[in-house]
Amino acid sequence: MKTGFYWDERCFWHSGGNYALTLPVGDLVQPLAAGGLPESPETKRRLKNLMDVTGLMGDLHVSSAPQATREELERIHPAAFLDTFKETSDAGGGELGLRTPFGKGGYEIAALSAGLAAASLRAILKGEVKNAYALSRPPGHHCLPDWPNGFCLLANIPVALEAARAEGLLGRAVVVDWDVHHGNGTEAIYYDRDDTLTISIHQEHNYPLDSGEVEDRGKGAGEGCNINIPLPPGVGHHGYLEVMEKIVVPAIDRFKPDVIIIACGFDAGPFDPLAHMMCTAETYAEMTRLMMAAADRHCGGKLLAVHEGGYSEAYVPFCGHAVIETLSGSAHVAPDPMAKTVATRQPNERVRAFHSTLINEMAAAHLG
Repeated sequence: MKTGFYWDERCFWHSGGNYALTLPVGDLVQPLAAGGLPESPETKRRLKNLMDVTGLMGDLHVSSAPQATREELERIHPAAFLDTFKETSDAGGGELGLRTPFGKGGYEIAALSAGLAAASLRAILKGEVKNAYALSRPPGHHCLPDWPNGFCLLANIPVALEAARAEGLLGRAVVVDWDVHHGNGTEAIYYDRDDTLTISIHQEHNYPLDSGEVEDRGKGAGEGCNINIPLPPGVGHHGYLEVMEKIVVPAIDRFKPDVIIIACGFDAGPFDPLAHMMCTAETYAEMTRLMMAAADRHCGGKLLAVHEGGYSEAYVPFCGHAVIETLSGSAHVAPDPMAKTVATRQPNERVRAFHSTLINEMAAAHLG
């Protein structure tokens, strides 16, 4: 079986509104020449283009998918929210939450983005592909059931998970969110449930400013099923792999899921305008290898990566290519053109020792 790659050109047509970086244009904020939010189609389109040029696309099972249905969306989102979203979209677009503008047809594009995640998960669970990557846009991990925020209009991964559960395809799941921002939406949806272990590795107090603390570990039946790993700015390759090896992989081994889903943001890279981390394309490849090994141990290799953030148009394509070439085992590679520069910029041994101390403290808090 091949690795699935689920994408659709229409997702690149989602419009980002009249912003300059994350600031609404007006008063003293001048419009940008390119316009809009950092969450633009270009990082995703350039990843797809790079895969075409290297030949990686030829090694994949490539597909689009239907939009997520209203029934699938209502398992996560209230009907009143979906009605307002659809009406606003039909009327020409607008903004319902925080930094979530959309144009006419935005509802359908967001439902398509969620549909790509749902279809890719369904294909994995039915054994139609060995693993998969969903190039979903707009992203989803910040979206609360009734309040979109942080560029996210619908909760793509929870919509996919609950669709699979409704079809009797899935029991226990792990969501590993390595987007540099806290996965507050996914956390909120599963905070009191024990069938989904949510793990978020993020830059501390980046976005949202008031969530993602180590102490937030779930409640009721979900106590201990939410793991936050807030890291200081500047953590790089070694620190992220240490987090994976000391916290993420042991937590997965303890939980024993039926599937692993990666909320796959690339904004922990060194050139991202919205964060200050130092991950490399090789970091993402190594983290993918660790997730593949965990999936092999527990769930027959069932592993899905769903695209989230990442805003460096030049560097994100190489990080994404590294993940997908690793998932597929393809010989079509895209060598990181910044590898030497980024290696030189990695934290020195004293800083890495400080990071290790923090990581060890969080490992003790989460794993005992």
